[in-house]
This record gives sequence, structure tokens and C-alpha cells, in this order.
Amino acid sequence: MAWDPPGKDCGSCGLPACSEFVRAVKKGDKAETDCPFYTVEQCASCAPARYSGTDVTGAKYDFIIHAFPGEPSARKFIVPFRADLVEKWDIRPGALVTGRPAGPGCPVYHALRVLSANPVTGVLACHTVGPLVARREKAFDVQAYHVHAFEGIAETILRPPTLGLRQRFLPGYCMMDLSHTAVVNMVLKKKDGVHVRVEDIRIQ
Repeated sequence: MAWDPPGKDCGSCGLPACSEFVRAVKKGDKAETDCPFYTVEQCASCAPARYSGTDVTGAKYDFIIHAFPGEPSARKFIVPFRADLVEKWDIRPGALVTGRPAGPGCPVYHALRVLSANPVTGVLACHTVGPLVARREKAFDVQAYHVHAFEGIAETILRPPTLGLRQRFLPGYCMMDLSHTAVVNMVLKKKDGVHVRVEDIRIQ
């Protein structure tokens, strides 16, 4: 390929990772134009994220939560403000959900691919996908939701995730570059990195 995708692993092309997209283009299964960041002009502002350890407000964060291998983003667990909609609308794995994480106070509307849906609690496990996905297919627009938890692989910047502590972290590719705080309730050392789960998400 004469051109490389930006490494965002956004899922907009229909594949979970840019590396898979490159392989699909080389095999002829995908075209370069299937990537929303195809042109050099578009990619100029979409280079792979570089993390300074300081967010847009000047706050320092302890770690970044990246996606698990082969996944497009860290896993995000949400609860719509009206949790009954999960059962009422029959939201199931594979569905696309849109809305704003208004619980912690984020102003950005998100598009989320559902991994699992609990009709009793209303908890949805999701991947964040590119915004263009919501323009191509029907989505359940819950409008506003609480972020219950994140799971992924931690990259230590200042301090490693420590079980039981409230720490400041940054979700990988956060569009706001704004750190969050959460209580760390899982830390597992695996061959592909430190698996972490954080709950009680707040933007402070």
C-alpha cells in the first residue's frame, strides 16, 4: 500500500484493527477508500495518539486504558439513563447504540457496538466505534447514559493501577484528551499486558 491508515482501530471500515484492514486491502477484500481517513489531508490531524501524561486541563494521569488485542477500543460498560430501554427495545449483542456519557459529564456523542446486554440491570458492554458507523446503519439512540466501567490493558504513565485506589486515567483515543478518575477493582498480569477494570467513573 502506498498509504497507511492512521492506526486508530476505529472499526469504521468494518474490521476491528487497522492492521487487519491493511491485510484485507492487500488481499483485495477491501479498498483503501473504505477507510474514512483515506486521504493524506484527512490523516494529517488523525495520527496515532501520542500521550504526554498530562491532559488538556494540565492534570497528570496515572495510566492509559488501551484495547485488548484484536479489539477496536477498550471495553466500556454503560447504563442508559432509562435502563428499561434495554429490555423494551430488545437491545442485543451486535446492535449499535448512540448517546452521550452524561453521567460523568462528557459532551461528546458516542457510537457504541454492543458486546453483551443485560435486560435486568440495563448494563451494556460495548466497544466505542467510529462516528461514521452511526451514519451507515440504524442505531438505538439512548441519548444519555452513565459509564459504569472500563476494561482494557493498562499502560503506566505515572503510577501503575493499584487495586482499591481511586486513580486518574485516560481512555485510549479520548477525543477530549480529558482524564477520568475511577476506582481500580481488577488488576491481572497477563502475557499481553496488565488487564485492568475500573469503576465509578468521574470526570474531575
